[in-house]
Amino acid sequence: MIRIRFHGRGGHGVKTAGRIVGTAAFLASLQVQDSPVYGAERRGAPVAAFTRFDSAPILERGVIDSPDLIVIADETLLADAGAAVLAGQTSAAAVFVNAPAGARLNEKYQILPPLVTWDITARTQAVLGTASALSAGLAAAAAKLTGLISAEHLLAAVREELRQLRATADVVDKNVTIAAEVFDQLSTVRFAPAASGIAGEVLTVGYEGVNLGTASILAPGNAQQRNTGTWRVERPEIDYDVCTRCGLCQLGCPDGAIKIEKNGFPVIDYDHCKGCMICAQVCPLHGIARTKEVRSW
Repeated sequence: MIRIRFHGRGGHGVKTAGRIVGTAAFLASLQVQDSPVYGAERRGAPVAAFTRFDSAPILERGVIDSPDLIVIADETLLADAGAAVLAGQTSAAAVFVNAPAGARLNEKYQILPPLVTWDITARTQAVLGTASALSAGLAAAAAKLTGLISAEHLLAAVREELRQLRATADVVDKNVTIAAEVFDQLSTVRFAPAASGIAGEVLTVGYEGVNLGTASILAPGNAQQRNTGTWRVERPEIDYDVCTRCGLCQLGCPDGAIKIEKNGFPVIDYDHCKGCMICAQVCPLHGIARTKEVRSW
């Protein structure tokens, strides 16, 4: 398995770069997985994307913490401790940085794997007239360094992904030109045999119940100090002959007004239930009735 981690800033196109490499690997008849991760979507904020491909089914999921290849779209990210672009670098066969060829970054940033640099920004600006749309060049760098993706599959992937983004024919052609040039200028790196296979042990995850098995905040906090049951127009009523004790009503309640008794059945706290009826909506067996609130307050 080859695990590639892309780092860039919002607007650089690292998400699209990961998709291009994934599509190219798929066209090469490999198993593929790609996914981005980012917080607030804003231009200039650090962004990461992950691409895995292998000849066998991919059983890993999520963040790549031990990459085989790190691709960095912006040299300034190396000085940003929060971006953590070199995390897990000891497992990498190479680090690619979008910087002028021959840039001496190893000692300054303590880059341990072999460093590869090429100025994708300058070439993109010359061809496209912008210094930010780097997806084609970054994807080409990653594809060539792995040695497992042909130029034919790469360029077909560039066309396909940019077509889905509704880029004009002229823009697509210029990106293909950039990708072809980057692919031609770089050389393949050598990946250690240990880079293949499944990282770590595959564990069977058991079910711990709703209190431990979900990332939910179930403690009422200071909300219990104010009775909000007077807000109800409708009143949820649980049919315990139907209830299977799945706990979804408790999980879905936005106000923590449902607790699970020792016998596993949910109980509604009507002093704090606001009558949003989300519990009735999430009940898979429709075991919670919607009754008009008739209590005299």
